[in-house]
Amino acid sequence: MQFDRELDARGLNCPLPILKTKKTLAEMQSGEVLRVLTTDPGSVPDFTAFAKQSGNELLAVTERDDKSFEFFLKRR
Repeated sequence: MQFDRELDARGLNCPLPILKTKKTLAEMQSGEVLRVLTTDPGSVPDFTAFAKQSGNELLAVTERDDKSFEFFLKRR
């Protein structure tokens, strides 16, 4: 999937991946896509809830072979 910006939040625990994602999305234009990488398994439900609350669209969630998670969020 194509993306406009990337945020590497691997090694960070809740709530830091969400906080950094929120800050990065605020710097982006409407319609742009952010790719976020995390290692915290709790980030899957966190990002789902964050997308619903914030109005940003969660386009995809993938668990990668290296046990990290990849999220694609579209800025509202």
